[in-house]
Amino acid sequence: MTAAFVSGILLGLSCGLSPGVLLTLVLTQTLRHGAREGCKVALAPLGSDLPIVLLAMVFASKVSAIRPVLGVIAIAGGAYVLYLAWESFRPASVDADAPGEPPRSWSKGVFANLLNPNPWLFWFTVGAATLNKTMAESWLAAAVFLVCFYTLLVGGKIGVALLAAKSRALLAGRGYRLVMQTLGVLLAVFALFFFWDGLKYLGIISGGS
Repeated sequence: MTAAFVSGILLGLSCGLSPGVLLTLVLTQTLRHGAREGCKVALAPLGSDLPIVLLAMVFASKVSAIRPVLGVIAIAGGAYVLYLAWESFRPASVDADAPGEPPRSWSKGVFANLLNPNPWLFWFTVGAATLNKTMAESWLAAAVFLVCFYTLLVGGKIGVALLAAKSRALLAGRGYRLVMQTLGVLLAVFALFFFWDGLKYLGIISGGS
């Protein structure tokens, strides 16, 4: 039980605070529309991870067989993240939610998470192995692992959204535009990595396993 608790906390905190598409999207939505919208993005894994986890538990021993699937996911994810990057270069006013242009934070977060190969890779490797181990101990241990993992995964991102919201009022005018454009560049870089990974998974280019 202790191992499940510690594993859940460490893995959840690591995934929750590690730089990536979802964390960058938390920041962009917070700065554009406020902490509430950033928190909606942070909650996205709770609404999109279930099919990933279930598939991982069934096919965890066949990671190589799903490489083409990961390739398609990565390329589709790259295209979507590139669209999000483009959106960051035309930010809404820091004082308003741009009437007529709803934030769509929840749907953006869910799509970004589902089209991100990293959650799939995590659950088909470390995540599934850890969950299988805790399930072998007991269902309670598995529940403890999942609760701790997602509490820290989501909680870490919510913390980032709340911290970003505090500085939102300071980012007026040129400063705000510069921050949003910087985040847009980061999203574009992530998109390029997605495209690269997708081409590797599909065997179009070489570059490791």
